[in-house]
Amino acid sequence: MLGLSPTMLPKVVAAAEKASLPVVVWLHGHECTGCDESFIRSQSPLASDVVLNMIALEYSDTLAAAAGAPFEHHLKEVREKYAGKYLLAVEGGVPMAEGGIYCMVGGRPFATALKEAAQGAAAVIEYGSCAAWGGIQAAKPNPTQSLSVSEVISGKPIVKVPGCPPVPEVMTGVIMHYALFGALPPLDSQGRPKQFFGNRIHDTCYRRPFFDSGMFAEKFDDAGAKAGWCLYKVGCRGPETYNSCGNLRWWNGLSYPIQSGHGCIGCSSNNFWDMDPFYERLPNIPIPGTVANADKVGAVVAGAAAAAVAVHGALSVVQKNKGKKLEQTNSVRGPEA
Repeated sequence: MLGLSPTMLPKVVAAAEKASLPVVVWLHGHECTGCDESFIRSQSPLASDVVLNMIALEYSDTLAAAAGAPFEHHLKEVREKYAGKYLLAVEGGVPMAEGGIYCMVGGRPFATALKEAAQGAAAVIEYGSCAAWGGIQAAKPNPTQSLSVSEVISGKPIVKVPGCPPVPEVMTGVIMHYALFGALPPLDSQGRPKQFFGNRIHDTCYRRPFFDSGMFAEKFDDAGAKAGWCLYKVGCRGPETYNSCGNLRWWNGLSYPIQSGHGCIGCSSNNFWDMDPFYERLPNIPIPGTVANADKVGAVVAGAAAAAVAVHGALSVVQKNKGKKLEQTNSVRGPEA
């Protein structure tokens, strides 16, 4: 569930036996609450186990029973009491246009609330592509001037958990890693946790053998699509998108977009919303040692098949000629030979 090697089990057990629970403050900015919806559907671990047993969720204006002025006052008390110790989770982009009036929380711009909460945070988790990259509201021409969290705050350890929304178990896995070890997981060059964003969708896709064989759906309703062939030609961005959809999937491993027949749109990639059209194939596909498109891959496969047929045919001719010569030799020498 944490994406860790089995050799880490003793350390996980030791960490789980500690008494104190890390305090978490969860803010919501310019977003659709889809990340919350994803989080509460985590099956391994269950979101309820994380919230009730692994962390002390002191503030979340979506999941909390409290509301209004008393709840906002509680947030202020938490920031002061646990200054420098709490984990700040942020969902949503940060609109900066016109003083941040396009996203107000508790009567104040979200940007203001974010800066205040980040000041005393030990670390920050950017949940979802809105927090990590600015979100679909940051698509051109970005009228609200929406930014990612890391473009507004600095000087704090930050982990990006992009996705629209992220995979549920990725969300719970990251916060559990912090709860167990008191630190963010190892990150890649873009600030994403390596154990969940170390592979491309293309690397873990069950349709990969069809790509390697040059077998592609040309349209969503053709025979190839119905047979479950590779969706690269109809716009799948799996070859350039890093995420865990292919191996973790959704709803306790039930399915994910490619399995349901739709190509990956790269929702965990920066600026994916401006990379339209979604249904035209990528111009190139990286292959070890070369770059080739789907036509070339298909041609190579077809050429290899043709070459194999030709070789088989040639060998058959040679074998047939050998048989004829042997018959001629036997007829000349007579049956006693």
